[in-house]
Amino acid sequence: MRGDIGMFAWPNGKRAAVSLTFDDARPSQIDRGVPILNAYGARATFYLSPPNIAQRITQWEAAVAAGHEMGNHTLSHPCTGNFPWSRANALEDYTLARMEQELLEASAFICQALGVSPQTFAYPCGQKFIGRGQNTQSYVPLVAKHFLAGRGFKDEALHDPLAGDLAQVMGIDADDQPFERLKVWIDRATQAGGWLVFVAHDVGDFARQAMAADVLDAVCRYCAEPANGIWLDAVAAVAAHIRAAGQT
Repeated sequence: MRGDIGMFAWPNGKRAAVSLTFDDARPSQIDRGVPILNAYGARATFYLSPPNIAQRITQWEAAVAAGHEMGNHTLSHPCTGNFPWSRANALEDYTLARMEQELLEASAFICQALGVSPQTFAYPCGQKFIGRGQNTQSYVPLVAKHFLAGRGFKDEALHDPLAGDLAQVMGIDADDQPFERLKVWIDRATQAGGWLVFVAHDVGDFARQAMAADVLDAVCRYCAEPANGIWLDAVAAVAAHIRAAGQT
């Protein structure tokens, strides 16, 4: 019988794990985000859209050298056709074979461009299906087949390392939020002993889908304070620890 989240043993007596993740390989992540992370020695996970890294290869190589994780975010970022911008590349029109090819090609591109093979995956838009109606299928099993972990988006809870599925790690939207709101999530993680995975896009002053630079700095500073008992690390590192403990 499973116990509370708090019964899970994090490394070095830490009370919780926190991972900072950034989607789409947006330029502001390199320009504003990586310098802040590096200043604190914080390793984050970047879920790369291959077309977006081509003009910043040198900077992304430097991010790899600094210890940041490069994850898979598919080749073309397909989401539901309910979004007008995704209608020509809608998940409703995909097959599992087509999605698997997307995953493999994205990983091959990242490996060739940056010399690292993605270990984890982030579901574009947090959506985990292909097809429509009675032909709808989950592609979670494909993610479980090819990756150590798959991260969701706009979820509503911490990831429970004892009960959660590593192919469906809970992802909490951290865009457009003040530090005070993110701190509530961090403190909730330390109280429960869970894994908190933040999801952001741009870094800096943007109208939407961005974590302000001062907010990122505040999160890193708070997580780096030893008294707070937080293990701040990339998704692959945390997922590997959970798997080594016998959880999936």
